[in-house]
Amino acid sequence: MTKLSGQVAIVTGASKGIGAAIAKSLAAAGAAVVVNYASSKTGADQIVASITQAGGKAIAVKGDVSKPSEARGIIDAAIKTYGRLDILVNNSGVYEFGALETVTEENFHRMFNINVLGLLLVTQAASPHLKAGASIINIGSVVSRITPPGSAVYTATKGAVDAITGVLARELGPRQIRVNTLNPGMVETEGTHSAGFIGSDFQKGTVAQTPLGRLGQPDDIASIAVFLASDDSRWLTGEQLLAGGGVR
Repeated sequence: MTKLSGQVAIVTGASKGIGAAIAKSLAAAGAAVVVNYASSKTGADQIVASITQAGGKAIAVKGDVSKPSEARGIIDAAIKTYGRLDILVNNSGVYEFGALETVTEENFHRMFNINVLGLLLVTQAASPHLKAGASIINIGSVVSRITPPGSAVYTATKGAVDAITGVLARELGPRQIRVNTLNPGMVETEGTHSAGFIGSDFQKGTVAQTPLGRLGQPDDIASIAVFLASDDSRWLTGEQLLAGGGVR
């Protein structure tokens, strides 16, 4: 029997990248998975197909986490389909980098609405359905620790995620619900490729500062998420796990 057998997980923003890897790994560990997506139905359907072909259970559910009704709809779909909810991975996120003078009200609100408000709305909707032993995993970033130049707004959103994790760990702890943040370093994904990070001087500088000497891969993060979702991490809550190959 696999360690997450009989459990139900939601992974937001799971049509590609880190979210997709987490969804597949949770399913491989026995969980039924709701693969949330905002725009890429094709990507989400591919992840569901990959999971079901491997013998797992998964459905794709569209929803913009920053809209209250759609955030609730993601949770409702999980309950309607599987009847319970045990694991919530708040992975949906966007990023945009630029110097201070490039910050606009529009990009500020876009990042905060998805990265912070979305996390709160989905967790708020999920909370009534979570029982003792449930695990909430918030995907942050090492930027909240290393505060790189040109990332003021994005880093602020991930600092907020760290802070919210601490608050919710205390709020939900009496119900025996755990809340932790998983903070990846730079990971090679479709997003980092399309943003031009892969093969750039930025990548070279990042690898040079990484004690393990390489970029992260989505599966590096997914295996930690499975640990946080499982009873193996039953004594961890309110933690910020840095997953960047030693970058600090």
